[in-house]
Amino acid sequence: MTFEDHKKSKDLIEQQERWEKETVPNWLKRHPERKSEFHNISDILIKRLYTPIDTKNVDYAKDMGFPGEYPYTRGVHATMYRGRLWTMRQFSGFGTAEQTNERFKYLLKEGETGLSIAFDYPTIMGYDSDHPMAVGEVGRCGVAVASLKDFEILFEGIPLEKVTTSMTINGPAAMLLAMYVAIGDQQGLPRAMLGGTTQNDLLKEFFAQKLCIFPPRSSVKLVTDIVEYCSQNLPRWNPISISGYHIREAGSNAVQELAFTLYDGIAYVEAALERGLKIDEFAPRLSFFFASHNDLFEEIAKFRAARRLWAKLMKNRFHAKKPRSMWMRMHIQTSGCTLTAHQPLNNVIRVTIQSLAAILGGTQSLHTNSHDEALCLPSEEAVRLALRIQQIIAHESGIPQTIDPVGGSYYVETLTNQMEERATDYIDKIDEMGGIYEAIERGFFQKEIADSAYKYQQEIDNKKRTLVGVNEYFIEEPECPIDLLRIDPKVEDQQIARLQKLRHQRNNEKVKQILSKLHDMADKGDNLMPIIIDAVKAYATLGEITDVLKRVYGEYKELIVV
Repeated sequence: MTFEDHKKSKDLIEQQERWEKETVPNWLKRHPERKSEFHNISDILIKRLYTPIDTKNVDYAKDMGFPGEYPYTRGVHATMYRGRLWTMRQFSGFGTAEQTNERFKYLLKEGETGLSIAFDYPTIMGYDSDHPMAVGEVGRCGVAVASLKDFEILFEGIPLEKVTTSMTINGPAAMLLAMYVAIGDQQGLPRAMLGGTTQNDLLKEFFAQKLCIFPPRSSVKLVTDIVEYCSQNLPRWNPISISGYHIREAGSNAVQELAFTLYDGIAYVEAALERGLKIDEFAPRLSFFFASHNDLFEEIAKFRAARRLWAKLMKNRFHAKKPRSMWMRMHIQTSGCTLTAHQPLNNVIRVTIQSLAAILGGTQSLHTNSHDEALCLPSEEAVRLALRIQQIIAHESGIPQTIDPVGGSYYVETLTNQMEERATDYIDKIDEMGGIYEAIERGFFQKEIADSAYKYQQEIDNKKRTLVGVNEYFIEEPECPIDLLRIDPKVEDQQIARLQKLRHQRNNEKVKQILSKLHDMADKGDNLMPIIIDAVKAYATLGEITDVLKRVYGEYKELIVV
């Protein structure tokens, strides 16, 4: 800083002190502030005013840089949305494969640019649709998939070379990816052309979403199998979407979401390196998945801090050399836990604000929730309106015309720094514990999230935080103010009948032999992706493959945290 810079800084400090002594007190006498202090959801104190004084230590080249260049604070692409808009996805799946196929085609016709599949709970937990644990859940909260036959129907008439597909699947991610590969083979598509993402983030299941099948270390082994297979065979596939979304939905604040997500990423990178993979072979295809919550600037700062912090970790902790290895490519979904059943049309406004945060924060892909999702799976009308939010921002708002339009804001840059600093403190603390497995076994993540969720709910209950239409501005309204999408109970019978017919028609001896080989390979610690692809092509079911792996790896029993 030059002498002149010091002089200007000193002058500004003096001017601000004068403003606070002379102008502000007189104004406060007439118009008192609504609170003595303002805090965002992460409990960061928000100052009355931000000026160049707050960013005097920001080094533009080091801390912000240029889009497409390290540390990627301002975006991973050099021209961002001036060159290409974000991918517009709508999370879709309900009932049978036929019904979801119809929804896919509807959304593609309406302008969606990428598919995103929601699976039902039996599929997510690795159960076949006719398993006793699946009763009453088949097709309810996502599409039912028990075998390759379901995938054949799901993608009927959808050329995979023209879309990318994101699959929100974790425990059985290897099986669902194998089915997608099989569909690509059926369509005659070279595997190098398959594009999409498997969520495949099993660590966050143990402290956030809680849909666990196998124990932590075995789960990470399966994650690494997919990372290794994709790095060698599916160059356009994102083998993992390291997910903060479910951490946030479980009750964390923004700083915890950022820190815990990045630490999951650290653990996956370490596992891949232990497997013998080279950092620059697999890191460019890692992707991330975050929530966008209600506080506009907190969320923008979170996304900018996430990119910068991940770039630093990849460069300094893991010694990546390729610039793309340092990219944090992110998909963002507006926050489901902020949607209210009361006055559900208010959710349209919430989703719009959250979408603005994602886009101003520099996402590569966005899903906008439908306003009716606090009550049911989204209807066609609701999902179309949610997609229109993205399209209006893209084509009418003017936001995509310039890169990082909030960059340089005294408030945003200060908040970005604070988010990074607090997330780094968490990362250091987990390192000191001994890493991810020790932190899970201690219940560290679980307790941090539970405490944050309790604090947030207390603020709502005590009206320290306003939820419009819930604890303020409440109105009496009909018990169900909008039309709901309802799943026909016959869906379960239809799905079970198809599954039983499949078992009767397939070559059961071939299935038996492949499953036996799968057991042996799992026992030896081999990469299981090739044999799982063989198994699904022989029409082994999801539940049959999962049961084999359970016999080798065991099943996870959740730790009770008090």
